[in-house]
Amino acid sequence: MTLLHDLRLIRRPVAAFAAIGVCWGAFAGVVPALKLQAGMSDGALGAAMLVATFGAVAAMWLAPQAEARLGRQAMPVFALLLGLGFSLPGLAGSTAQFAAAMLVCAAAAGTLDVAMNTHLAGLEARSGRPLMNLAHASYSLVYAGAALAAGIARGAGLPVWAIFLGAGAVTLLLALATRGAKATAEPETAPAGSAAVPWLLVLPAGLVICVGFLSEQATEAWSALHLERNLGADAVGGALAPTLLGLTMGIGRLTGQGLVQRLDVGRVMAAGATLAAAGAVLAALAPTALMGWAGFAVLGLGVSVLAPMAYAWLGVRLQPAARARAISRATVVGYAGFFLGPPLMGGLSELFGLRVAFGAVALLLLVLPLVLLPVVARR
Repeated sequence: MTLLHDLRLIRRPVAAFAAIGVCWGAFAGVVPALKLQAGMSDGALGAAMLVATFGAVAAMWLAPQAEARLGRQAMPVFALLLGLGFSLPGLAGSTAQFAAAMLVCAAAAGTLDVAMNTHLAGLEARSGRPLMNLAHASYSLVYAGAALAAGIARGAGLPVWAIFLGAGAVTLLLALATRGAKATAEPETAPAGSAAVPWLLVLPAGLVICVGFLSEQATEAWSALHLERNLGADAVGGALAPTLLGLTMGIGRLTGQGLVQRLDVGRVMAAGATLAAAGAVLAALAPTALMGWAGFAVLGLGVSVLAPMAYAWLGVRLQPAARARAISRATVVGYAGFFLGPPLMGGLSELFGLRVAFGAVALLLLVLPLVLLPVVARR
C-alpha cells in the first residue's frame, strides 16, 4: 500500500478538504483588508466571527439528517453551497454585513466538514488504513497556497471581492470532483441501541478537536494582523504567517500519517500540543517578523496532529450506525473552539493586544497534555 493508493482511495473527500482549504486560506490572506473595508475593530471582528459560528454549529447538528437524505450528492451539494457562500464576504461594507456573510460561509463549511469527515472515517474503518492525517494534510497545503495567493493578490491591488470570487470559483470546480462518493450517513431512524451517540468517547475527543480548532482559528484569522500591526510586515508578509501555518500543518500531518502506525496516538497528540504552545509563545514574544513567522510555523507543526488524530481515534471505536452522528457531535464540540476563539482573540486584543492573546492560546494548548489527553487515554 502506497501514499498514491491512499490518495486514490480518498480522492473525493480530499476534494472537499481542498475546497474548504481554498476558502479559508483566501479569507486568512485578506483579513486585514476585510477589517478595514467593513470598518471593524478587533472586538467587532471577534463578535462577527462568533455570530458566524452559531450558524456553523446549527448546520453541523443537522448535517447527518441532510447527508442521509442527499446520499451520494451530499458532498457536492455542500461544496457548491460553500463556493456560493464565499462570494459574499468580499462585498461586506459593515460589521453587520460581514457577520451575515460569514454566517452563510460558516454554515456551509460546517455541513461539508461533517460530511467529509464522516465519509473519511468510514473509508478508514473499512480499509484499515490511517487516512485522516493524509486528508487533513491536503486541507493544510491547499490552505497555505490559497493564503499566499490571496496575500499576493491583495499586495498587487486586486479588490477583496475579486479575491473571494476567485476562491468561490475554484471551490465550485472542486465540488465537481466530490461527486460519486458512496453515502455513509445512516438514517436517523436507525435502532437506538446501534446508533446511540457514545458521549464518553465523543466528548473528550471533541474537546481535543476544540483546542486544535481554536489554535488554528486564532492563527488563521489574527496572525496576518499581528505581523502587519506589530511586526511591520506588508500585505504579502502578513499573508505569509497563515501560509507558513498551512505548510507546516501539512508537513506535520503527512508525518503523522506514518507516526500513527508506529507510536501511541495519545503521546503524539501530547507532543504536538506542547510544541504548538511553544510556537504560540514564540509568536507572541517575537521582536521581528522573522521570529513571528517562525513561531507560527512551529505552532502549525504542533497543532497539525490534534484534530485528525482525535477524529481517527474516535472513528475506529464506533459502529457504522453511530459514526455519522457521533462525528457530527464531536465536530460540534470541536467547533466550540470557533465560539471561544473570536471573543478570546478579539477581546484580549482589544484590551491587552495580540501578544497577550496568543499567549492565552499557548496556555490553552498546555491543557491538553496536562489534563485532557490523560482522560482520552483512559477512555
